[in-house]
Amino acid sequence: MSYLKLSGGPALQGELAVQGAKNSVLPILAATLLSAGECVIHNCPKLKDVDASIRILQTLGCRARWEGHTLIVDTAGMTCGEIPDGLMREMRSSVIFLGAILARCGRSVLSYPGGCELGPRPIDLHLAALQALGAGIEERGGNLYCSAGKLHGSEITLSLPSVGATENTLLAACGAEGTTVLCNAAREPEIVDLQNFLRAMGADIHGAGSSTIVVRGGKPLHGCTHTVISDRIAAATYLSAAAAAGGDVLLRQVDYRHLSTVTAALKEAGCTVHSGSDWVRLRSRGALRAIRPVRTAPYPGFPTDAQAVLMAAMLRSRGTTLFIENIFENRYRHVAELLRMGANIRTEGRVAVVCGVQTLHGAKTVATDLRGGAGLVIAALAAEGESEIAALEHIDRGYEDLAGNLASLGAQIVRVDK
Repeated sequence: MSYLKLSGGPALQGELAVQGAKNSVLPILAATLLSAGECVIHNCPKLKDVDASIRILQTLGCRARWEGHTLIVDTAGMTCGEIPDGLMREMRSSVIFLGAILARCGRSVLSYPGGCELGPRPIDLHLAALQALGAGIEERGGNLYCSAGKLHGSEITLSLPSVGATENTLLAACGAEGTTVLCNAAREPEIVDLQNFLRAMGADIHGAGSSTIVVRGGKPLHGCTHTVISDRIAAATYLSAAAAAGGDVLLRQVDYRHLSTVTAALKEAGCTVHSGSDWVRLRSRGALRAIRPVRTAPYPGFPTDAQAVLMAAMLRSRGTTLFIENIFENRYRHVAELLRMGANIRTEGRVAVVCGVQTLHGAKTVATDLRGGAGLVIAALAAEGESEIAALEHIDRGYEDLAGNLASLGAQIVRVDK
């Protein structure tokens, strides 16, 4: 079993280029199915979830190969629309392949997706939107049997701005005849990145970044070249680590506008933050103060994926900070592990009360999910003594060489692979 071994104490110093966005590249990989051609995807992070997506593509008859951090996908050989249960269970976003498969070949069989256990994340919004576009969907024996003789454009309003449902709808709409108007769409930067990729393929789509997106479907699509945007949650993680441990860190290849709610919270906590067109710099003495309540919300609100890492940064702050989780009901599973390190946190339902403590101490902990695991790393960097963090398969889903990147900034951290 692999684990991280790290000691707190050293301040973080230096520069770091931020990886490509996990939450952008996964729907982009699904979108490659919309054409029978070759897509060249630059700045693609090497993650466990990306590997799972590649295996899904290969199962469908496609080919993929790496050239450094460029992934080249050839979908000309797509032969089927069935995704094995084992692959579906590896990640929640596997369902994003459904819309593209229906648009390309008209039928699909798949099971319900897996991923981190953060509470109910029903895919009913995905299915309802696809049905509105003309898909027939039947559940039998835990599998979804989906068919679409001919998809057609429609006006669809999501009951909440689900990122996954927005992406699935857009992919299917590209293969539908006529115009689709999607209302109450998610506004995340990753949706804009997907739109830019689809445009590069020849799709007629506009409106991403707003709550209404219009797709004029039925146009022939082709292979393309695209560069994935930087990962704002990875950036938030490194900024939170520097805030907790202290130091001076410059992140490159990052859009500061995508981090505004996170950097605002870190500034309020006492950090100095400056930014330019493609960089963010944070300086911290490691002694933070409590901030106003942090309420997670759909973009442009505070991202739920950054909640755990900011919470970890606030563990030694002066005063009390309130966290309200409005997206996932089970996103405090990492709290029990933070308590092992001496944190003072009380939770009730969707609320977590973080009372700052003077010191944290090293401990043996287990990552409970992707972002919670990153939070444990941050807490360990601010703790006295040595910590070990196990269950790295969660962290590997979303971070490329987290230990190596932090070590390059001066952290005393190593990965032990057994």
